[in-house]
Amino acid sequence: MSTDPRPDLARQRRRRRVRERQAVIFGVMLGAMAVAAFGAAAVYTGNLSLPFLSQDIASPAPTGLAAANSPCPPEGALPVPYSEITVNVYNGTNRAGLAGETSTSLAGRGFVIGVQGNASDVGFSGTQDGTALIQFGAQGAAQAYTVAAQFDSPRLVLDNREDASVDVIVGTSYNALVAAGDVVLAADQPFVAPEGCIPMDQVEPVAQPQPTAAAEPEGEEPPAEG
Repeated sequence: MSTDPRPDLARQRRRRRVRERQAVIFGVMLGAMAVAAFGAAAVYTGNLSLPFLSQDIASPAPTGLAAANSPCPPEGALPVPYSEITVNVYNGTNRAGLAGETSTSLAGRGFVIGVQGNASDVGFSGTQDGTALIQFGAQGAAQAYTVAAQFDSPRLVLDNREDASVDVIVGTSYNALVAAGDVVLAADQPFVAPEGCIPMDQVEPVAQPQPTAAAEPEGEEPPAEG
């Protein structure tokens, strides 16, 4: 009895086609890996420049920077050591004791605390919106920006005081200082002007806050709403 060889021949052809496809796939994979390795080596050694790698990558705006419409920091100004900055802290909310809490937090970072009380003690009425209002004179711009870095998007206001002290009026949105590890300051790096700030020489200073005759100890009589 004779045996038909055609089924064996068909199987052999199928196996050959499978092996050929596998060889093609493996060859393409090996080629792609070789090209990738060559390209990575070229980029690493500087022999290949990719446009999208050479572009600056924008970082998200960090917390601790002044809000828009605040005076810009002086060009080239550097952060001031905390121990050289005197900060007056006022409670601009109805939350009793907030100036004391904030003062303790700032003192814990090395700031020198001057006056502490209610915002109404220095002529502010009602409550202060936002995290904080930071008020300072032209001599204390670098100090003010150093303090501002401790808060999340505070508002800075230039006044006509002649010293380098800084006033902080704590606002209704304040919960805590920016975490110390997240404060965007480097001793040898000048301040970066926040987007929307106004050049200092274009800002008309307001009057420096002055203590009122009926000032109350902070925390005993919170400011009235209004």
